[in-house]
Amino acid sequence: MSYSYIKELRKYVGTSPLIMVGACVIVLNEEGHILLQKRTDSGDWGTIGGAMELGESLEEAAARELFEEAGLHAESFRFIALLSGKDMYYRYPHGDEIYNVMAVFEAQQVTGVPTIQDDEGLELKYFPLDRPIPGMNPFNEMVLRKAGYIR
Repeated sequence: MSYSYIKELRKYVGTSPLIMVGACVIVLNEEGHILLQKRTDSGDWGTIGGAMELGESLEEAAARELFEEAGLHAESFRFIALLSGKDMYYRYPHGDEIYNVMAVFEAQQVTGVPTIQDDEGLELKYFPLDRPIPGMNPFNEMVLRKAGYIR
């Protein structure tokens, strides 16, 4: 999608904090390992997901982000958690500030081969959830903890 609701808003508000509604997509392989992407903006590992666009449902945003960031499709999405509040604040490396309202979904019956499709990721890799993930984005680590995927 070429239009970006958030990019349009940023023209008016600059880097000031925005409330951003979006979806986080958990992709697990047969071994129960989670798919993460190495982020271009920070160089660390983070979850698949992003902001809703105008007219999208949260599930549609999850499906779009899953394809855009990893080249994958899911038969369905299982709702895991809705996260919001002051601890969902994030400041991007380029200065934009947001307070996330994030629906966490687990992708079900995933098809395709993980492939970088956009400029947001450098690499895709599966990690076991039973030990610390080296180079994990601290915000995404907190999201996984709040959603019950890690301790």
